[in-house]
Amino acid sequence: MGLLDIFKKNKQREENYNISPVLPESIRQSAVLDLKDIIAPSALDIKPKYIDLGEKMSKTFFIISYPKFISDGWFSGVINLDKEFDVSIFINPIDTEFALRKLQKKIAEVQSQIIIRENKGMVRDPSLDSAYQNIEELRDKLQQSIEKLFSVGVYITIYGKSEKELSKLENEIKSLLESKMIYVRPAIFQQAEGFKSTMPLNKDLLGVYSKLNSETLASIFPFVSFNLTSDNGILYGVNRHNSSLVLFDRFSLPNYNSVTFATSGAGKSYAAKLEILRTLMFDTDVIIIDPEREYEYLAEAIDGRYFNISLTSNHHLNPFDLPPVREDESPATILRNQIVSLVGFFRIVFGGLSPEEDAMVDKAISETYALKDITPESDFTSIEPPLLSDFEMVLSGMQGTSKLVSKLSKYTRGSWSGFLNKPSNVDMDRKVVVFSIRDMENDLRPIAMFLITHYIWNAIRRTLKKRLLVIDEAWTMMRSDDAASFLFGMAKRGRKYYLGLSTITQDVGDFINSPYGVPIITNSSMQILFKQAPSTINKLQEVFNLTDEEKNLLIGAGVGEGIFFAGTKHAAIKVIASYTEDQVITSDPSQILAIRKQKRMKI
Repeated sequence: MGLLDIFKKNKQREENYNISPVLPESIRQSAVLDLKDIIAPSALDIKPKYIDLGEKMSKTFFIISYPKFISDGWFSGVINLDKEFDVSIFINPIDTEFALRKLQKKIAEVQSQIIIRENKGMVRDPSLDSAYQNIEELRDKLQQSIEKLFSVGVYITIYGKSEKELSKLENEIKSLLESKMIYVRPAIFQQAEGFKSTMPLNKDLLGVYSKLNSETLASIFPFVSFNLTSDNGILYGVNRHNSSLVLFDRFSLPNYNSVTFATSGAGKSYAAKLEILRTLMFDTDVIIIDPEREYEYLAEAIDGRYFNISLTSNHHLNPFDLPPVREDESPATILRNQIVSLVGFFRIVFGGLSPEEDAMVDKAISETYALKDITPESDFTSIEPPLLSDFEMVLSGMQGTSKLVSKLSKYTRGSWSGFLNKPSNVDMDRKVVVFSIRDMENDLRPIAMFLITHYIWNAIRRTLKKRLLVIDEAWTMMRSDDAASFLFGMAKRGRKYYLGLSTITQDVGDFINSPYGVPIITNSSMQILFKQAPSTINKLQEVFNLTDEEKNLLIGAGVGEGIFFAGTKHAAIKVIASYTEDQVITSDPSQILAIRKQKRMKI
């Protein structure tokens, strides 16, 4: 019988008698995995100044000294660092009677030193007098149970992939604390004890304490993190540092403007629509310039108006429309400003003007208005404004304008005549109004953007109301200096008319390189940065003074993640919508089709 036959025979016996091999208890116990075996590194190398954990290194240090006066939130700078570290705070109350005895002894010592100096005729030491007063004040508060004393140990363990990275983070934390006169020291030759002390085991193996009263201790705990939570406003998202809510009211800032930068698909339009939806709850009218028909479903869902501005559309805007004359303005001022704006408009239409042509266009505009009895001295409130064909007629009667008339003919009689040469028939009497230019030819988009913003500005000046104007893909306007200048003017003057301007763009280069790009940013109290491309992040870092950590955060951000700036505050943010909100503001084509299908089935 061979070995194979013997093995088969024994195996059959085990199966027949249900025999299973039994291991000794010691061997079985040694093979059982504990939680510590799973999470612990394979090996540790404990050095005097750090611990090598394999893929990472750790270093622990502790706070040894506090200043005489300390402000609330002094630890927030450390807590909000976008780094990996652990913090442990051990608080041990000191018996009040024991503390009073110690203070009584300390008072006697200080008082004795003061008397000895007086007897020797020495100059008074202000530090001794101050110490005496502080001890007396603390003793009074302890006796009245206003304050209590605690032994407090604060330990920080930092992590890095190399000694250089550890040293950089240590210096960063030291500089933050030492700027507030708070000093730290590394746990030299006690790194193992320090590492264990910052683990969630509630074991203090370092025992480095400072005596703190209740008021000073309260400045440490609970942690104070950067937050943008206010009593009023809307929810913009969740603070990624501490999971607090980012609640803010743009109309509480010095100006009501915002800029949003993001790459395509980073969630900028989604965030804009979410803000629009929530802003409506505070009786705010919203006007939107939509370049890609992304806001159509939103307008439909909340009973707004949606105007499609294109060559074949039934919706028209007349560039010669005049705003109403307010009580604090004169007709001459209104007409002059309108003529200046129209000269800028025709610079875009004609692709630029020479100084001579600029002067001729200026004169032709004035004469075109005069044909309709619209002059600086007249009341033109109820007068029908001229059309582009009237301007063409006046321009053709002037010498040296043949080239301009030839260019203008395609807007009055050519293939583009249905765009500009008709009276306005757009009614903006809803809470949400959307102007879409998706179907407009690319060559005409800058003209359409300028015309729409000009028309909106006139409507805003007509009645004083709380409004938000959202301009998506604003880089289209920034390509033209005249359009960018008009946009900058709205950013500067909007506050006077209770207008918040929200400028959104994915082409950071075109926006910032414009001479009006950075001024628009500086005139916007709110800025939102979502995911950025590596090719543009350096420009943004320079404009927004981003740290290297914030720069890396934007490069690696997910959809709806970024940095939210409001005034002097900023925080990492994640935009979150409820299910119902998501159904209204989604831009995902598959979701929109599914929603429309459900509606048809219900009908």
